[in-house]
Amino acid sequence: MSRPEVSPLLTDLYQLTMIQGYLEHGMTGPASFELFARKLPKGRNFLLACGLEQALQYLETLRFSPEELGWLDATGRFSTALLDWLEGLNFDGDVDAMPEGTVFFPDEPMLRVTASLPLAQLVETRLINILHFQTLIASKAARARLAAPGKLLVDFGLRRAHGAEAGLMAARAAWVAGFDGTSNVLAGMRFGMPIMGTMAHSWVLAHDSERESFLHFARTHPEQTVLLIDTWDTERGARIAAEAAAELAREGIRVRGVRLDSGDLGEHARKVRRILDAAGLQDATIFASGNLDERRIEALEASGAPIDGYGVGTRMVTSSDAAWLDCAYKLQEYAGTPRRKLSEGKATWPGRKQVWRHRKDGRMDFDILGLADETHAGEPLLKPVMRRGRRLAPPESLDAIRERTRRELDALPPACRALDGGAPVPVRVSGQLQELAREVDAALRG
Repeated sequence: MSRPEVSPLLTDLYQLTMIQGYLEHGMTGPASFELFARKLPKGRNFLLACGLEQALQYLETLRFSPEELGWLDATGRFSTALLDWLEGLNFDGDVDAMPEGTVFFPDEPMLRVTASLPLAQLVETRLINILHFQTLIASKAARARLAAPGKLLVDFGLRRAHGAEAGLMAARAAWVAGFDGTSNVLAGMRFGMPIMGTMAHSWVLAHDSERESFLHFARTHPEQTVLLIDTWDTERGARIAAEAAAELAREGIRVRGVRLDSGDLGEHARKVRRILDAAGLQDATIFASGNLDERRIEALEASGAPIDGYGVGTRMVTSSDAAWLDCAYKLQEYAGTPRRKLSEGKATWPGRKQVWRHRKDGRMDFDILGLADETHAGEPLLKPVMRRGRRLAPPESLDAIRERTRRELDALPPACRALDGGAPVPVRVSGQLQELAREVDAALRG
């Protein structure tokens, strides 16, 4: 088994201190933890599950190296029993999860881990770290896809991402959500995504004239000639691009489009479109970027701006309007006994659970949240993906995940698709789950 890319020490201290206590007091029975969102961010009507592949890779490769164990020992904090347990660590638990690209709603578990209590506890921090981020970004990117159906969408977020892993995983999450490509070259290699990009303003500034910069770029990249035209004056840049396109056409090079990156994108796009069309460049596309998000894209689309594609970066890769999800990974059952948290505003439903989705006329109608051993009509959303530490199927292709996302977004009811207002799909709690919660409450009071 290969070594993990990220050290297992990337965890919270209290995971190790709790595990030491569990081992000391013989608390090693089977436990089930579930990862879910307590509520939706303001203005959001759904979440899109993403990151399961990286979560399973983490569990498969979970090992502590001699150097890591030596460092833990040198801190003087940890017992020999804990260090010996970590040395022999091998994830041998079960995992049930919603497939990537599945739409889900508050209180619905997107993943359940069943393993010995110490082991299921240990993986909490990294699983939240992986699944929270990709789900957050995929959910944001899906809204951009809903705002611009049929338009080219490209991830431009790497430079503003909060670190290298975030930039890479954000590109993946956007691809899952239906984006068409990324500027991130490593994401192209790792995930087979199309890499896309034009030029920076520095390219234009490095030349003595805009015309020269356009001609040089086109001759260097004759098959991907998209020109950035707003370095100084957008409309003047469009006219110079049109003149350069005529010269390049005589050389057999076609200018495929222009990019706008500043100002009133809608108004500039209208003026540029007229300039290009008058020059016989009706096939040249207009691509826009610059602090875009789903709401700005929706406004541009509603205005009829002649924009063919969008580069979406900072606001997506940071999920600027909702930078975190209120999600949790909570103990739901231990040693065969259902467990329930009752903290104010953070109460959980006890026991191992399942979600059944009901549809009407091809649209999501409502979900039922119930116990895993119940039987309900509808599609069960949590699928077994790992048993005794082994995957039940090979990694799913990103093409298959993207197709699932497409079907899921198509099945959203109109109120759920709205970028502002609207409403999530209702989640109904089964009678058996409600009764179990009352029994657990009664036992706690007793």
